[in-house]
Amino acid sequence: MQSSQTSFSRRRFLTTSAAALGFPTIIPATALGKGGRPAPSERITVGAIGWGTIAGDWTPSFLSNPKCQVIAVADPMKEYNHYGYDGKEAGGREAGRKIIDEAYSKAEHKPTKVCTAYADFREMMEQEDLDAVQISTPDHWHAYMAIYAARKGKHIYGQKPLALNIAEGRRMSDEVAKAGITWQTGSQQRSDVYFRLACEQVRNGRIGKLKKVRVGLPGGHKNWNGMADQINPAPLPPDFDYEMWLGPAEQMDYRPALLPLNWRHNFNFSGGMITDFGAHHIDIAQWGMGTDLTGPVEIKNVSGKMDAKALYNTASEFSFECVYESGVVMHVASPEHNLMPEVAATQKDPKKPFDQVGVFFEGEDGKWIYVNRGKIQASNPDILRDKAREGEVHLYESKEHTDNFLSCIYDGKPTAAAIEVSHRSISISHLANIAIRSGSASLKWDPKTETIADNSAASKLLSKEWRKPWAL
Repeated sequence: MQSSQTSFSRRRFLTTSAAALGFPTIIPATALGKGGRPAPSERITVGAIGWGTIAGDWTPSFLSNPKCQVIAVADPMKEYNHYGYDGKEAGGREAGRKIIDEAYSKAEHKPTKVCTAYADFREMMEQEDLDAVQISTPDHWHAYMAIYAARKGKHIYGQKPLALNIAEGRRMSDEVAKAGITWQTGSQQRSDVYFRLACEQVRNGRIGKLKKVRVGLPGGHKNWNGMADQINPAPLPPDFDYEMWLGPAEQMDYRPALLPLNWRHNFNFSGGMITDFGAHHIDIAQWGMGTDLTGPVEIKNVSGKMDAKALYNTASEFSFECVYESGVVMHVASPEHNLMPEVAATQKDPKKPFDQVGVFFEGEDGKWIYVNRGKIQASNPDILRDKAREGEVHLYESKEHTDNFLSCIYDGKPTAAAIEVSHRSISISHLANIAIRSGSASLKWDPKTETIADNSAASKLLSKEWRKPWAL
């Protein structure tokens, strides 16, 4: 291990008094000779790539964790006040830098180095001595940044949905495995006690043999930034490198209706609500079915309401069924399809009608379990009380998603939301979008080869070329 003097000459972050009090010091991971894994006594340095809505929500969990320090942020936007789910929060690299520095200024052990802001994530990764990165960008950037970071040996916390398409997800998973780095997908429901309990009870047969899974996802095109009516090309906000923001995506004129966050409703950048919330709830369905490393063999009865010529061209209403080799069927739909009348019937407050979002596991003899954020129900409360016993399935337990990621960087163990598992889950959402966009009522899918049978139009949508000169 290096001396304090050497440590501070390389990173210069923590005061000697902080180290003396037992606060983790910062020493380059490469100096430890452990394949890029720091000792538990050393603090992990993190770079935030992208500072918008989700970064504003989740970076505080890094800032409050003594195992790490966020030392840099990169975003092509300098500062802009239309981020957040209400469109009223500040985003951009300067907003991120200020939030990070302010958080550490209030910390008991104040770092000596302030956060540095960059317009280009590549410059940040070249200039800063980083152990890990947090990727919180629009979906069209996820694959490029993940591959770039993996090849540099950086551990990665990547926000969901994993990738823009199935081919990108496969490349990402393979590159992460090759690099031997720690990956955590921001599918935080894997670290939630209700979701783990629901899946564990299903896996242990508390509702008998699983017959069907119903997954309710939000629909529509939400106007998060308050500018959905501004669909025409417009002047750029000040200090915004729009070409960098586009990156590998197809060329498209800047429109306020897209930025920030409303880009999720355009296939050039995302997959709509099917991938946005499908990355959460379909992932939980896969966990409960025990199909984490595979997928359905057929997508059928596909329907979707979308306008391919509109700026918001993702499906606003949808329904599709996924058939698994076991015979279990997973039905995924937007709220209009009323997937869970059993749960709706239990709601007693007429002022808060059931929103039809969540995961419903249907078993034998009318038994069921329903789970959503902050809520878990069963056809009989005893189903939830009968916890897993010795010799039964005990699913991965993580109590806090960010801390799980950081701990796994130290010990090299798998995280709660490993990349291959996330790739398999989001592939189902991508298949649904492929079916809707290609006008296919059904698709035959081979989860082993990740190919679609006898449908050339659909198969073309498994991947997408990156805009030149972006290539890896």
